Amino acid sequence: MSIFNKLFGSKTKKEKDSQNQERGKHMPKIELPIDEKFMIEFKENGGKFLYCSDESEVLSNFKCILDENNWKKASCYIKKPELNEFLSSFKLNYTKKINQAEFFVTNVEALVAEVGALLISSNQIAEIKLHEYPKNIIVIAKTSQIVKNIGDGLTDIKNKNKPRIPSNITTIQNFKENESGDEKDFLTYGSHIKNVYLLLQEDL
Repeated sequence: MSIFNKLFGSKTKKEKDSQNQERGKHMPKIELPIDEKFMIEFKENGGKFLYCSDESEVLSNFKCILDENNWKKASCYIKKPELNEFLSSFKLNYTKKINQAEFFVTNVEALVAEVGALLISSNQIAEIKLHEYPKNIIVIAKTSQIVKNIGDGLTDIKNKNKPRIPSNITTIQNFKENESGDEKDFLTYGSHIKNVYLLLQEDL
């Protein structure tokens, strides 16, 4: 059985909308906690999500991702030294050339609950355009990084990176083909679809 059949079993967006409709049109909508909101929106966008209670579970699930995709010997690109150290036991096949990497491992600036997006910057991808990175991305993040909306995420970036705010700020939100044809916001305009696995560690 695929490990991704064990994804967080929260209700889907449609089930939540149905629940709100059953409350009646004059009743206020149920406001979800932002962590649950993010999980629902992220999965609706097509992202693959695994909740991890601690670092050992992050490593265990990371191994499962490598096994399922046969990536143990695949070329891997990692920019952040701390992630190289954290994953050192896997003896990954690192490459310094992005266009030769099968997958990319990164952290994020924030997780945006309102739209189920990953907010990143030059801290993660330097000045290189996101579309130049591999289609397959494994993201390692923490629950404390979940924010309500993009505005809150941008404020968080500004507060954490004084006095020098990073550039190349963008979102990863397209994890499957857009069936509705809805236009994306300016931060996601022109972005390419990515196959994203999120390992979310509880730290609150």
